[in-house]
Amino acid sequence: MEIMDNMGIKIIKLTPEHTEEYVHFFDITPHSEIPDNEECKCYCVWWCKDDQDNMVFNNFLSSKEQFLRRDYAIRNIKNNNIQGYLAYLDGKIVGWCNTNTKSDCLKCYCWRRFMGSVPIEDSDMNIKVKSIFCFLIAPEMKRKGITKKFLECVYRDAVQEGFDFIEAYPNKEYINEAVDFMGPVELYRKNGFTVSSETEQKFIMRKVIKI
Repeated sequence: MEIMDNMGIKIIKLTPEHTEEYVHFFDITPHSEIPDNEECKCYCVWWCKDDQDNMVFNNFLSSKEQFLRRDYAIRNIKNNNIQGYLAYLDGKIVGWCNTNTKSDCLKCYCWRRFMGSVPIEDSDMNIKVKSIFCFLIAPEMKRKGITKKFLECVYRDAVQEGFDFIEAYPNKEYINEAVDFMGPVELYRKNGFTVSSETEQKFIMRKVIKI
C-alpha cells in the first residue's frame, strides 16, 4: 500500500524491487555533520533480522569497508532482513525509516552492542512489538514532517499486522546528528508515545495499538 500527502511525498514499504534506489540513497545522503566521512555510510546494515557476527561487523566499521556494507545491505534487503519504509518525492527517495519486529532483531549487531539494558518481553507473553530503529532524511527535506508520516505508516500497518505496541529508543539528550538517528523524544511524545522504561542514556517509548 502507498500513501501520498498533499506535498506529493509518497511513503511505501521497502521491497527487493527498491534495492538499487535504496543503496543509491545511502551512497549520496550525508549521515552526519561530517558528510564526506565514508564510515557514516552505514546502509542501515546494523539493524536487521540477520544473526550477525561481532567480528565481521567490527571489520565493517572501517571506512574502507563501505562497499562491503553496501553489498551486505543488498543481500539482506533481498532476504527481507532489512525492513522499513521509503519516502519518495518526484520519483526520488528522500527519506528512510528502519522498523522491524523487535524479537527478530535481538541478535543484530547494534542491539547486542548498545541495547542490552532495554527490557525484552518474555516469549510466553505473546506480546508482539514493532521497533523503530532509525531515520535518515535527505538534508533538503528535513523539518518537513517526513518522520511524522513514517510514524503514521508504521502505526497503520502495525494495526493490520496484529502488533501490540510500537516501540522507539530515543536518546534522553541530543548528542549529534550521527548518533541521534532514532529521532528526538519530542517527536514521539507529539505522536502518542509515552515512556514505558528507561536506560542510562535512552527512553523506551511505546504507543499502544488500538484495534
